[in-house]
Amino acid sequence: MDLAQLLKVAQAAVDQGRTVTDTRGPGTLTFKSDRDMASEVDYAVERKIREFLEREAPQIGIQGEEEGGPTEGTRWVLDPIDGTVNFVHGMPLWAISLGLIVDDRAVLGVIDHPPLGTRYAAAEGLGATCNGKAIQGSGCTTLNEALIAMGDFAISEDAAEINPRRLELHSLLVPRVQRLRQIGTAAAALTFTANGFFDATIMYSNKPWDTMAGVSICREAGLQVLDLDGSQHSPASRGTFAVAPALAEELTELVIRSGV
Repeated sequence: MDLAQLLKVAQAAVDQGRTVTDTRGPGTLTFKSDRDMASEVDYAVERKIREFLEREAPQIGIQGEEEGGPTEGTRWVLDPIDGTVNFVHGMPLWAISLGLIVDDRAVLGVIDHPPLGTRYAAAEGLGATCNGKAIQGSGCTTLNEALIAMGDFAISEDAAEINPRRLELHSLLVPRVQRLRQIGTAAAALTFTANGFFDATIMYSNKPWDTMAGVSICREAGLQVLDLDGSQHSPASRGTFAVAPALAEELTELVIRSGV
């Protein structure tokens, strides 16, 4: 499989998505639950990118957040607007995220941040870039100097059971790290970690459209990418934990201790 060529295809596909986000606002909202929604633009971007990929790489299936698709095998994984709540509120932290899974491994990713004018890209063995320039993750070695991005709290029916464990992790980290941040988009948290702005990011879920592109970019930027139990990350992982190598052991112990 020619990842360099597929990276060009992915970049061009995301360009197609940009033709939608550059010209349209959120439009009508479709509520998935009482506090989770998709906008008209989510659906329009997904359709635009699907049409392009089906034409340019018909041999590869597409799993999108809004319209589904294959959940196994080689496939593109697409979040047309990662950070929809931010997008709807006019906050400039959202992204178009397109990844590629091969042999149950994230091997390629393109994440575009239209409001910020930044695009991150990576493919296995080819390194990671931001706007075409090579990037490297954090070299932080001391936990009390670490800036860490955290995933959102749950809003699902079992939130009352889940959130105390997430709060416990916050309580373990607050006295030990420099600061914690919640920014509302897995794609941005992962790209900002790949670029060294964050020293780690801890996401409590692992939906492939949210995380796989960022996982590939973080790995190619030299970071460790783990499950929440400290094992190597895969599409089957429970969560997504990207971390500067020197901080991995200490932070993993705290994540495991919290029970998230």
